[in-house]
Amino acid sequence: MSALVAAFGLIFDPFVLMVIAFSAVFGLFVGAMPGLTATMATALLVPVTFFMSPVPALGAIVTATTMAIFAGDIPAAMLRMPGTPASAAYTDESFAMAKKGQLELNLGVNLVFSVVGGLIGVAFLIAGAPLLAEIAINFSSFEYFWLACLGLLCAIMIGTGDPVKGFLSLFIGLAIGCIGIDPAAGFPRFTFGNVDLMSGINFIPTMIGVFAVSELMRGAGSIDEVGHMVQEKVGALFRGIGEVTRKYWRNVIRGSIIGTAIGALPGAGADIAAWVSYAMAKKFSKEPEKFGTGHIEGVVESTSSNNAALGGAWIPALVFGIPGDSITAIVIGVLYMKGMNPGPTVFLQNPQLIYAVFIIFILANLLMLPLGYAAIRGARRLLSVPKNILLPVILLFCIVGSFAMTNSPYGIVLMLIFGVFGWFLEEHGVPVAPLILGLVLGELLESSFMTSMIKSDGSLLGFFNRPIAAVLGVANIAIWAMVLWKAWRGRPAG
Repeated sequence: MSALVAAFGLIFDPFVLMVIAFSAVFGLFVGAMPGLTATMATALLVPVTFFMSPVPALGAIVTATTMAIFAGDIPAAMLRMPGTPASAAYTDESFAMAKKGQLELNLGVNLVFSVVGGLIGVAFLIAGAPLLAEIAINFSSFEYFWLACLGLLCAIMIGTGDPVKGFLSLFIGLAIGCIGIDPAAGFPRFTFGNVDLMSGINFIPTMIGVFAVSELMRGAGSIDEVGHMVQEKVGALFRGIGEVTRKYWRNVIRGSIIGTAIGALPGAGADIAAWVSYAMAKKFSKEPEKFGTGHIEGVVESTSSNNAALGGAWIPALVFGIPGDSITAIVIGVLYMKGMNPGPTVFLQNPQLIYAVFIIFILANLLMLPLGYAAIRGARRLLSVPKNILLPVILLFCIVGSFAMTNSPYGIVLMLIFGVFGWFLEEHGVPVAPLILGLVLGELLESSFMTSMIKSDGSLLGFFNRPIAAVLGVANIAIWAMVLWKAWRGRPAG
């Protein structure tokens, strides 16, 4: 109890509260700008936190990343350009809703259920950190292989229209993910002697290209017109939220649980959580045919999930010193810099600092409601800016974000190439979302498969020797069998 009281005293210091407030505004700005990510917001704060004590330093990072994950939903709905990778899973759905005149409902749902999902994730962080971290730490390459396979099954559920084109996009993403150094042999593949390609295809510039730049290319066709990609003003954001809550409360709970669980898996994160939750929403929906046409159900579950994943990612980071995502990888560095070695002993040696992190998470999510509302209301001014001003500004942020991810012009070249490629695919009816999913999970799939084959001495039975791996493997096979059975039953007669 004394540690909890001390934690409140540390948080409600005027300087700490000022840092949290400024970090919230900074996170909203970074997240709302296509090309800038929550990871980048964290990285940009590290030099600033060097001069702070542990509590304001952690407060700045927690608050900024919490705000940035939500803020990525704003340009996704308004401009079809996800501000952060965590919003990519439901960008097309959000933009379709905006074109149908449901922008207020979409952004209101994003805001409210981002807060709810974030708070549920924090509740799991507080109550179940040791339990969930213990499960996650037991995952080996066998479990991660099956988890990646399960994630790739999402391509079946998130794709709309022709499933063949969806699989084509997925396999293109997996093929692109093969560029770089072979994870087992250490031999360069498909690099053509280019040193930059040896590091592989960076996910962030690719995502910026296929979503943002391709949309900019389409918008350039009517460059002299005032932005009319969505309705011209944002009205009452919270109208209809009660009805959505009554109808889809199960989606909120399921998405938050999935997000927390995936966030607790080292190397996963909010973006994968959003993809999986969107796929689950479509799989168990009573109206799966509406997905992709501007249906709120998938948005409810995914936006709850990616915000819950933030709290989940701190579980292995605090308890075992293992980063749950790229953000907590940076956080661990900050903790070491402040003399706080993450691990079980930190709960004993500095319990007041752990409680302070919990309180900051709760405070950041509660602050998101009024500040997020203000950000959405202010963002509508973007819609009245002429395209010949708006599009170059957005392109500038895309260039900055792509360059920052690689610290070289290589990121900009990737962004431009995949922007043209994404535009080409969509012009021919091929969805780009499965491509991004394949690229995200490709590295995990290959590295875990090769590592597992080495461990099992080439025996495929090794993938079923561990209890958790066996359960995941059987689940994968069962789902694939069900998909193929449905496809066989639905084939034309004769």
